[in-house]
Amino acid sequence: MKQWIDKLRQERTLRPEELRQLLTGCDAETLRYINKQAQEVALRHFGNKIYIRGLIEVSNCCRNNCYYCGIRKGNPNIERYRLSQESILDCCRQGYESGFRTFVLQGGEDTALTDERIEMTVARIRQDYPDCAITLSLGEKSREVYERFFRAGANRYLLRHETYNESHYRQLHPAEMSGKQRLQCLADLKDIGYQTGTGIMVGSPGQTVEHIIEDIRFIEKLRPEMIGIGPFLPHHDTPFAQYPSGTVERTLLLLSIFRLMHPSALIPATTALATLAPDGRERGILAGANVVMPNLSPREERKKYELYNDKASLGAESAEGLDALQKQLNAIGYEISTERGDFKCNP
Repeated sequence: MKQWIDKLRQERTLRPEELRQLLTGCDAETLRYINKQAQEVALRHFGNKIYIRGLIEVSNCCRNNCYYCGIRKGNPNIERYRLSQESILDCCRQGYESGFRTFVLQGGEDTALTDERIEMTVARIRQDYPDCAITLSLGEKSREVYERFFRAGANRYLLRHETYNESHYRQLHPAEMSGKQRLQCLADLKDIGYQTGTGIMVGSPGQTVEHIIEDIRFIEKLRPEMIGIGPFLPHHDTPFAQYPSGTVERTLLLLSIFRLMHPSALIPATTALATLAPDGRERGILAGANVVMPNLSPREERKKYELYNDKASLGAESAEGLDALQKQLNAIGYEISTERGDFKCNP
């Protein structure tokens, strides 16, 4: 396996058959080796800095009924909420005072949170915090709407494609949703000029090695500035409630593969990884991740944004837990960076 890992680090690509061998033949020793290689690449590009992003979960209302998601439209057992502009700005104020220089506005596709409201909120954040990056993660929009958000001051947009394979996409989503539409949104975002993020759930129901290879090759072609890799975690009020979680090991393997293929990408150690394993965040960083996203949302709303069971949102996962996060990072030789941490092209 090491020959494929060494080739991947040197050439930043592998043929499908080589990827297949790596994905199917990765034992504990191979995983340690690729994690180490990816960590070295991340250290060479970013040093021991871990960029923090302030996550603001603006709404848990969603028009979609994705089969894996706890805030899906069809879940009657969730207490819904949406933040006012004043509340969002208050989150930004608290975050700025704590040192955050990137805000991530994430939410379901909430029809009541209109494009006009989002545009006005982005413009206000840009006015109040001109030195900060504004990231949106609000689902599928038209190109015109993406352009409006961009002109208002948004810099980055996160939109996981989740799976490139159309038949697998249909296993995860109702018929009215389209994988092709999701891919078109990503193409529009890149073309407009956003720093664009995409990614997959590792171990989602129906996922095969062939699907993962398709995802790797799609991301290689798209060249996103941000890549989000997290394990599938079930939610008790979804059709996939009884499916097993993705594994830490497979998630770390893919995280390292993407780091070796995209040395300068911004890759988070996700909350899902920290939820799946107590040391998940640290292991993600040691496998090549360079971003964490502490939660800036109002404390009384965080538990309501339950995408999956037992979602971590307190302690070192929270904005008020930066001291705890710093201690965790220091213990593995890293430190928090309050820089915006913009993407830099690969040398």
